[in-house]
Amino acid sequence: MRLLVAAALVICLVAAGCGSSGDSSILAKQTLVAGVRPDLPGLAVRRPDGGFEGLDVDVARHVAADMGKRVRFVSAPAADRERMLHDGAADLVPTFWIEPEWQTRLAFAGPYYLSYQDILVRSDEKRVDHVRDLKGRRLCAVTGSGAAEQVTRERQVAAVPVPARSYDACLAMLKDGRVDAITTNDTILAGLKMREPGEFRLVNARFGERRTGIAMRMGDPGGCEALNKAITRMYQDGTMARLMRKWFGRSGLDLSTVAVPQFEGCL
Repeated sequence: MRLLVAAALVICLVAAGCGSSGDSSILAKQTLVAGVRPDLPGLAVRRPDGGFEGLDVDVARHVAADMGKRVRFVSAPAADRERMLHDGAADLVPTFWIEPEWQTRLAFAGPYYLSYQDILVRSDEKRVDHVRDLKGRRLCAVTGSGAAEQVTRERQVAAVPVPARSYDACLAMLKDGRVDAITTNDTILAGLKMREPGEFRLVNARFGERRTGIAMRMGDPGGCEALNKAITRMYQDGTMARLMRKWFGRSGLDLSTVAVPQFEGCL
């Protein structure tokens, strides 16, 4: 597998703060609280025993260990994850798209993975092959995810959003015909597809690159830089490629190139 690794670590935009380890920094904590989604097969799901598993769980565990920290996982549904960061219920939340709107309120380490937005439909649906084909169709919209809005607002496609609390709910709604499609990261959709083989079809529309980062509270550039260094080492030592094969090797996703872009500045 060919890896495209970032040539160098990002330079902190606020140099004076890069070494900060005050009480508000994750660097001062022995245990980091990672908020992970409970409903994304392959990325993060809650097991029957109450634990969590998936790519994002492994990533959070790995970067914490790289920083010499322990990690504790808590459930962070899409609608609650920003609030959990602001009120201190979580220190880190993976599976966040790095978008300008979020960047006004949160800081981001990474991205730790590049993906594309895609569409999942029932296997007998043959009329949806591109984002434009969603016009007039019922599109499952998970509260707080922003994925459906990327279709209706950014792409100006007149789909009909149908609100849902989770992707588990979306999958049930797609299966019984209450919605016509689900859209979000291709990794999320691949995980949903693997849950019930043969029931659903991944369209492979790939209509928008999505940079997935680790969200955290603003004002901790030193902690953010430490996370970026840990993410870089995951690519350099082959950990990220191994984790992608572990969770998505049977999904049909193209894993021949696992690329991480140049990181953005930490604020």
